[in-house]
Formats: sequence, structure tokens, C-alpha cells
Amino acid sequence: MRDNDAQPIGGIARRLASILTARGIDPTVPLTDPMEPIPALQAAQDRIPARYQVAVADHPAVAAWVRGIARAGRPGPEGAPGIAQGRSLLIVGTTGTGKTHQAYGAVRSLLLAGVRLRWKATTAADLYAELRPRPGHDGERELMDLARCPLLIIDDLGAAKNSEWTEEITMRLVNRRYNEMLPTLVTTNLGMADLCAHIGDRVASRLSEMSDKVILDGPDRRRALAAERRRIAATA
Repeated sequence: MRDNDAQPIGGIARRLASILTARGIDPTVPLTDPMEPIPALQAAQDRIPARYQVAVADHPAVAAWVRGIARAGRPGPEGAPGIAQGRSLLIVGTTGTGKTHQAYGAVRSLLLAGVRLRWKATTAADLYAELRPRPGHDGERELMDLARCPLLIIDDLGAAKNSEWTEEITMRLVNRRYNEMLPTLVTTNLGMADLCAHIGDRVASRLSEMSDKVILDGPDRRRALAAERRRIAATA
């Protein structure tokens, strides 16, 4: 993959919006928290990091992806849609541009849309640490559970130190989800050329085909917030 393979925000947003409009979905209507609590959302809050428990998928392309996944869900026993096969989403951006915020916002938006959702989230570093062979731990079983999960978030792909073993683990995980066409939400702060070099051509090729790509740009929001807090403290 090359850096220009990742599509600009406007292009992917317009393409997804066109698809959703053709399906009778208004991509401009935001998914907001309801007046009445949703049990599935309440249960998910315990698994979402405290910093992202009110996250909203307010980026147009991410919101459009959420609506497409929700629309494609198979009806369950009580009529609520469940995750089915669908496109994955690769969110690319420098540090602090809101990639993780959008990822957890996507999970919350799917639950707000009434989707029955079994999901898992991990960082790449935690993934490798958890699967690394050690006595009394069945890493193979855990890898297969991640590979079969209806929706998987892999945050900060490319941030962990790589090796032949991590490349093999990433290949097996991504390849299984690629073959089964299971939605996977991946974030990375690497440009596409650097990501390709880090995870290998085979993984990068599959991610490129299975995913819509969104670039988040702008300043580091964490540093901007810290600077604003310092400014307020200095004038108080």
C-alpha cells in the first residue's frame, strides 16, 4: 500500500453517503443517546474505557460505516439486527486526532441503532502480550475467539514492536476475518507505506481490500486540551 491509497475524508464520506441514500438511509441524521436507557449500551459501558464512555462517531465516514453495518445486520429472534458480514474500517491519523474516540463511538452508535452486538476491543500491544505463549494459557483458543468475533477493534496497529511471531499472529487473525468477511475496525498512526513495512505485505494487502479507509487530520487534540487547561489556569 502507498500513502495515497488511503482516501481523503470527503471522498469516502461521499461514496458511503451515496450508498446509504440509495438504501433509504439518511446519512446526515446523527445517532444520539436516547431518553430511555438501552440495556445493551449500559452493559457495554463497563467494557468501554472511562475516557470513551460518551464517545460519539461524529465523523461523517465513520457514521456512514456504522449505518451500513447496522443496515446489513441479520434479524434476530426478537427482530433486532445482529452483525453480519460487512466492510471493515481502517482509521488512519497522527497521534491525538481522535482515532480511538471514533472507534468506541462506532460501537456505541451500533448499540444505539439497536444492533445485537458481540464485540471485542484490544490494542495491538495488548493483543500480542495476551497471546504470547506461557504456561497454563491457551493462546490458540483466544486467537480463534478474536478471529470469530462479529466485531473486533484493533487499536494502534503498528505501534507494538514487530517480529516474525507478531507478523504471523497478525496474518492469521486478519486472514481469518478477511475470509469470513467479518467487520474489523482498525486504527493506526502510521502512514500506509510504513504500516505495510511493519505488518507485512500479505496483511496489508488484505486490509486494503477488506477496509474502507479514512484519514483523520488536524492537530493533536490531547496537547491542545492540555494547552487550554494551562491557559485557563494562568488566567484564573
